[in-house]
Amino acid sequence: VQLQASGGGLVQAGGSLRLSCVASGRTFRNYAVGWFRQAPGKEREFLAGSSRGDERAYSSDSLKGRFTVSRDNGKNTVYLQLNDLKAEDTAVYYCAITSRYRARDSADYGSWGQGTQVTVSS
Repeated sequence: VQLQASGGGLVQAGGSLRLSCVASGRTFRNYAVGWFRQAPGKEREFLAGSSRGDERAYSSDSLKGRFTVSRDNGKNTVYLQLNDLKAEDTAVYYCAITSRYRARDSADYGSWGQGTQVTVSS
């Protein structure tokens, strides 16, 4: 499966972005899809995901509801809506898939997209 993340860019603090992750080769339907980010000098951080099968969303408590994941299996696309962005949200954002029901550890994910840069200006 090849994953393509897009939708990043430069946005002012308080703004919003919607990231997309498109899969080719296989459908997302049989996988949980997770979103992560990595800022320079920091470890990759789990943000939110969509569970395998029931597609239930789950997320990191640290986001306080600012980021929301959704899935459109017809388009083989998973989205991450970023709201109320802050300067500390600046990072490269990645999507990935796992055959587990859901996972928050990056080591549980087998295929990764190339990442999309999000830069938030204060």
